[in-house]
Amino acid sequence: MTRRLLFALLAMGIAQAGVYLIRPTTSYRLLALGEGAREVGLVAAAFALLPIFLAVPLGRLSDRRGMPLLVIGCGVQTGGSLLLALAETTATIAGASAVVGIGHLALALGAQDVVARESHSDRHDQHFGLLTAGVSVGQLLGPLAAGLLLGGGATPSVAATTRSLLVAAAVLAAATACAAIADAGQRAGVARAESRRGSVRASVRTRGVPAGIFASIAVLAAADVFTAYMPVVGEERGIGPSTIGVVLALRAVASIGARVGIGGAVRRIGRARLISLGATAAAAALGAITLTENVWALAALSVVAGFGLGFGQPLSMTLVVQLVPGHARGTALAVRLTGNRIGQVATPAAAGVVAGSAGPSSVFWLLSGLLVLSAVAIQRPPERTSGSADEVTPETVVE
Repeated sequence: MTRRLLFALLAMGIAQAGVYLIRPTTSYRLLALGEGAREVGLVAAAFALLPIFLAVPLGRLSDRRGMPLLVIGCGVQTGGSLLLALAETTATIAGASAVVGIGHLALALGAQDVVARESHSDRHDQHFGLLTAGVSVGQLLGPLAAGLLLGGGATPSVAATTRSLLVAAAVLAAATACAAIADAGQRAGVARAESRRGSVRASVRTRGVPAGIFASIAVLAAADVFTAYMPVVGEERGIGPSTIGVVLALRAVASIGARVGIGGAVRRIGRARLISLGATAAAAALGAITLTENVWALAALSVVAGFGLGFGQPLSMTLVVQLVPGHARGTALAVRLTGNRIGQVATPAAAGVVAGSAGPSSVFWLLSGLLVLSAVAIQRPPERTSGSADEVTPETVVE
């Protein structure tokens, strides 16, 4: 593993801890200000709104020039966290969340591009697994830290959420330092070796890529909405933030477990089949969460959901980068991220509407249905494409 890849993985993992400290804290800040489930869903959607329009331009720039996306992303997230600590209305909280979302997009695209370009094709599953395992470590530590900082009361005070957001800004500043070291390994502004531009249309029309993108959307949306709505479910059932923080952390631990040794699991089961089985298991667990108020049962179901959700992100990254030409990988990853952000906007917004009329538990059935659809879609195997014939065997592409 190169020095640049190591520090890119560190930056992503540390920053994800900051982001997942921010996300539940933002939900609690809204609740402390007297807002409800609908506003929580809308603010969660704001996190992904602007990145929808920025992902592909950033991806094309990443294909053509060595932009320091890692340090830019971490720096913007740090600023967004400070803005959230000052925000006291739904509109300003939504705006600050959008800033954090833009930074998260740049960081995610930069980190994925580093893995795609500095790893041989037979190491993609392993290195994308490490990348997303680092993300899961962040998702483990962030909610735990939020629970400790916000205390055990049903609804924390606005002041408590401010302290939590300032801690998140400090965490993101540490991630920025790691990102600066990683980006120093590539001269900013230097043109890529290949001058051809990736085509959005060609990427989307490559058989297998749309299914991989949909699987990624479903898994990410489920993890995001689960994180945003467990505090709401906890408040409804009288479960405090510290306990909800543990439940969210258990989901992240399970995802880490799924991603450790993911290369061996792919060889035994197959990439598409593994994504499908994981999505199905997660769908069943999320649906069952609505049927119990027992904290131990919620914890066990969160573990099942986390393990099932753990496969979709790294394996969909491998599917996308191995089905397109090498010069178009940044663009293809950006198309995938655009799909993710559309899902992060549409799913929480839909969840907010559903929760406002049918209650927070109904949101989990919405997520279950989305995951089942993705499990069915990914089972159609893609054909081998000529774009990556120099690196990918037919068996690698199909599975």
